[in-house]
Amino acid sequence: MAGKPQTIDEYLALVSDEKRAALEKLRRAIKSAAPKAQQCISYGLAAFRLDGKFLVAFGAAANHCAFYPGSLPIEAHKTELKAYDTSKGTIRFQADSPLPATLVRKLVKTRIAQHAGKKPAIARTTMRRR
Repeated sequence: MAGKPQTIDEYLALVSDEKRAALEKLRRAIKSAAPKAQQCISYGLAAFRLDGKFLVAFGAAANHCAFYPGSLPIEAHKTELKAYDTSKGTIRFQADSPLPATLVRKLVKTRIAQHAGKKPAIARTTMRRR
């Protein structure tokens, strides 16, 4: 294969066996939660689109794997994610400790609800305007 990967299968062929296994598990959980989503490559990562819009992505880095569900799902499920290294729209995990499929499905379903214009209840601290 020459050049950049064009499919998720081509992307996964380029990563180590251990990371590939973890990412395949993640891929199956995403497909389970979003069966109508289309698989693609977006910004060099394995990704899923729903109704033509970016849904989620995942990938492998030198020292970890990552799942990119966006900031709202991470905020909505932050209690369940406290054992993971997270940032605004990213969850990082080790290949030998992949994200549980049930958690991935929750994150993806939250993202789908966000696409549909429904916002899940999120614990927020708000400041009053004066």
